[in-house]
Amino acid sequence: MDDLYRQIIIDRYKSPVYRGELDPYDISFEDENPLCGDQIRIDLRVDESNIVKEAAFSGHGCAISQASADLLLEAVVGKSLEEVKAFTKQDVLDLLGIDLGPVRLKCALLPLKVLKAGVYGLGEASDTLVEE
Repeated sequence: MDDLYRQIIIDRYKSPVYRGELDPYDISFEDENPLCGDQIRIDLRVDESNIVKEAAFSGHGCAISQASADLLLEAVVGKSLEEVKAFTKQDVLDLLGIDLGPVRLKCALLPLKVLKAGVYGLGEASDTLVEE
């Protein structure tokens, strides 16, 4: 089963569905992992009911961070901002479907950190956004 998920990660890294930028956007935030250099920006468009209608990410980094961003955005399109705020570390790990060590965990969770910082309207992302 891990092989299937590894292939999904490779496919999403090589051919991401949500790569790009939205202009205009309603929410945008970017951050990086200073330990490895991964960098992610996430843009969202929401409707008048605060439902995510479009999402895009840009940046660079390892296969885990890029695939995580792509899978996470797929999961949040169609969700309300309140539902997006409820996404947890475990939700991201479930999307990836493989066990990760502590170093790779930071890579996988960077997109969630960026997404939540944007949705909460924070000026700075914090690891506390993804501790659950």
